Amino acid sequence: MDLGLTGRRAAVAAASAGLGLASAVALAREGVEVAICGRDPERVARAAERIRSEGGRVEPLVADVGTPEGAAEFVERAADALGGGIDVLVANAGGPPRGTFASTSIAAYREALELNLLSTVAMCQQAVPPMQASGWGRVVAITSIGARQPIGTLAASTTARTGVTGFLKVLATEVAASGVTVNSIQPGVHDTDRLRSLGAEDRRALTGDIPSGRLGDADDFGAVVAFLCSQHAGFITGTSVLVDGGATRGL
Repeated sequence: MDLGLTGRRAAVAAASAGLGLASAVALAREGVEVAICGRDPERVARAAERIRSEGGRVEPLVADVGTPEGAAEFVERAADALGGGIDVLVANAGGPPRGTFASTSIAAYREALELNLLSTVAMCQQAVPPMQASGWGRVVAITSIGARQPIGTLAASTTARTGVTGFLKVLATEVAASGVTVNSIQPGVHDTDRLRSLGAEDRRALTGDIPSGRLGDADDFGAVVAFLCSQHAGFITGTSVLVDGGATRGL
């Protein structure tokens, strides 16, 4: 199915590996020119080579989106690198450290809010107004099932990702009439390089609560991102899509 994305331009944050890279690869396969970023120059270069190996066009940038300032700067640099604008923003960042209510400090919450909430706000503030002006745009944020089903051992992450889900809902409502859609994807546990570094026993334990009986596939996740960015998804906005193999039990 042609997603109607050929010739579009996308900024994909934190895309040197994992679900961010899978998202960039999926968009590039659909004819989107992508700008990607990461903090490690070597990993960014490898990610760009992966995209090029599949015939994609990519602009690799070294950037840290862990602060609002760094996040806004990435979008600005991505727009310049892609010729003056972006049509698609995939907002993404790393995850805060583990911690419970008892072990998580106020400082840790502040860091999580900068990393997973305020960075997304900053990216949207930079990217969305030009989308509105052009009459077309797509924003997809990669969050977590923790925003739907709180994870007690990830207190800071759950708090920050729940906050960004609320922000995205407000934004979606405000910009829908201008042709810009805003959605999030809430991933469960996926088979990424980070997960592959775990031992076999730990990996088996992670699948225990997944009804599908397996870890998610990063390429499949990327295909969901690409669809939400597509022409066909123009009437989907303000929603959060679970991609978790059935791990979330709530209705």
